Order: sequence, then structure tokens, then C-alpha cells
Amino acid sequence: QVRLVESGGGSVQAGGSLRLSCAASGSIYNRNCMGWFRQAPGKEREGVAAIDSAGRTTYVDSVKGRFTISRDNVRNFLYLQMNSLKTEDTAVYYCAADARWFAPVHLQEDEYDYWGQGTQVTVSS
Repeated sequence: QVRLVESGGGSVQAGGSLRLSCAASGSIYNRNCMGWFRQAPGKEREGVAAIDSAGRTTYVDSVKGRFTISRDNVRNFLYLQMNSLKTEDTAVYYCAADARWFAPVHLQEDEYDYWGQGTQVTVSS
């Protein structure tokens, strides 16, 4: 059984930083593409960043240069380092995993099979 558990959310002022972590257990390994998604109040969930088994990454334009996705393949952790946070980054952030092995990096929400419960990130001005 796959389980994804996020941590590291919280409240921060604009310009600050947070680091989100996602602990993966079950049949999720470094062969799987993993990503971070977010959902702000009243908005649809959107893909933020993803990383595949080869270490290739992709980001939504609004976070490029500010956020960095990485993974620890030994400990089975996924991370999202968020710098220069803006009020518009406020959302619930979700960790997700694609069940396919060696899928190329992507942010297609419907291709992700497993989801965490989410962690709240609040950025104040």
C-alpha cells in the first residue's frame, strides 16, 4: 500500500522560505515520477513541480527560479524548497506519485495515482 505524508507547511511572511517534505512508503521508489501540486481557496488544483526517475524536473512558470524540487532516493523522500514566497503561493500543497515506472517528468494531474493529505502554506504580506 502506497502512503504519502507531507510535512513542513506553515505560515510565513512574503519573501520568506519554507521547505516541504513528503515521505513515501509502499511501492514507490526512485523509478516513479513524483510531483507537488497546490490548491488555493476557490481555485482548481495546479501542478507546481515534478521530478522523474532520471532527475529531470519541470515547474509551472509562476514558481520558476523560486522553487526547487528534489528527492532522496535512499530515504524515499520528496522535497520542495520554496524561496521568495509570495501571497499568491498560499495554498494546500499536495505530494503525488505516478505509479508507472520510468514515466518522463510531467505535471498531468490525472496521470498521478497516489496523493498525500496535503499541507497548508500561508504567505502573508
